[in-house]
Amino acid sequence: MGFVLKAPTNFLRQENLVSFSRSSRRNCLTLRKQRLTVSMSSVANTATSIVKPETEKNLGFPIMVNGCTGKMGKAIIQAAVSAGLELVPASFSSPEEAGQVVQAGGKEIQIYGPPEREGVLASLFDEHPNLIAVDFTVPAAVNGNAELYCKVGVPFVMGTTGGDRERLYKTVEDSNVYAVISPQMGKQVVAFLAAMEIMAEQFPGAFSGYSLQVMESHQASKLDTSGTAKAVISCFQKLGVSFDLDQIQQIRDPKQQIELVGVPEEYLSGHAFHMYHLTSPDQTVSFEFQHNVCGRSIYAEGTVDAAIFLAKKVRTKADKRIYNMIDVLQEGNMR
Repeated sequence: MGFVLKAPTNFLRQENLVSFSRSSRRNCLTLRKQRLTVSMSSVANTATSIVKPETEKNLGFPIMVNGCTGKMGKAIIQAAVSAGLELVPASFSSPEEAGQVVQAGGKEIQIYGPPEREGVLASLFDEHPNLIAVDFTVPAAVNGNAELYCKVGVPFVMGTTGGDRERLYKTVEDSNVYAVISPQMGKQVVAFLAAMEIMAEQFPGAFSGYSLQVMESHQASKLDTSGTAKAVISCFQKLGVSFDLDQIQQIRDPKQQIELVGVPEEYLSGHAFHMYHLTSPDQTVSFEFQHNVCGRSIYAEGTVDAAIFLAKKVRTKADKRIYNMIDVLQEGNMR
């Protein structure tokens, strides 16, 4: 008997991610000691020694990382170089950074601003016809960059959140180019979200009457609410839980993150901790779902896997369309 995993992918068009918490609540019967905890920790500047399939080792396609001066861009470059990809010495960034030359991945990378982008990208694509672009820039650049990739015909991975998402998808759909678009590049987190979606679809109302507490902690620079937390809450709502997004407890104060959340001090500037705590109406049963990310390596590795996935689609002349991280997961060969 065959089984096919079919997960709704609407959550992949939302924003970002994951959690923790310490509760002093006492229950007569508690399942917290047997709670399902998905804990992920990654260090962006630590290379993981994993034996890669020979087919992946030999891909060696050129990759352009736009936004390479940012923390995510730097982490992606390291992951790409470790995977044996060819880093092209050019990157798009803001007008303020245009003209700079930065050292990354053992190369000097020239930074280009908006006025130069089209000519530079067209020239690179002529020189490297199997080029894959990766975008981790800023929300304001999402639509303009996507329109440029589509105009030139460059396959791309869009990990930048924000922008006009409907316009983004329409631009790519109308242009007939290869693309992976996902605001959540952490494959394991995506797998967790897919599992939540499946549970919500197959067991609607299973947690009717349960109360929900949600706490999420991210670096102080993240001002918006985690899109992944929103996606998980949406699943719980389908499972019968009543919860409003304004009930989410956001932790952005470094002192609280260390003392209450347990974030290691070295990751205060880059982490994503989330906790979802469910309690039965009579307070006798509780469930806790938790997933914690330190650093950015999980997203960088997922982004590189998305680029490898896209390169394979181009090479095998697969359908030109928008793919997402569920497609990447279902392809297999997770590194």
